[in-house]
Amino acid sequence: MAKRNIKPTDSELAILQVIWEKGPSSVREINDELNKLRETGYTTTLKILQIMTTKGLVTRTKDGRNHIYAAAAEKNATQQQLLDKLLMGAFGGSAKKLVLEALGSHKTTLEELQEIQNYIDELKGAGS
Repeated sequence: MAKRNIKPTDSELAILQVIWEKGPSSVREINDELNKLRETGYTTTLKILQIMTTKGLVTRTKDGRNHIYAAAAEKNATQQQLLDKLLMGAFGGSAKKLVLEALGSHKTTLEELQEIQNYIDELKGAGS
């Protein structure tokens, strides 16, 4: 799965976020978490999970009467592929443009800015 292009829809990404946070989960557990953000029907969650299984985004194992779903790809690998697609498609491959847009269009806390600065300093040190 790591080398395959990961192209989850927004709904699929929401489900992956739940699984990455909670670990392997039943449809009911996933649906309960999704409902904390917005109303989502159980059968809708089940159908999306079935599609995700076919796409190879999740794996399914049987546990008694329940099916347990687990992410087929690690969170970091999926985020990296989605970021690469966004970077190339929307920002012409320019990390500078992406970062400036991200920092300029959202309220960034001083703590976040300090973490970013620490990371930049770390990158500068690695390049020396």
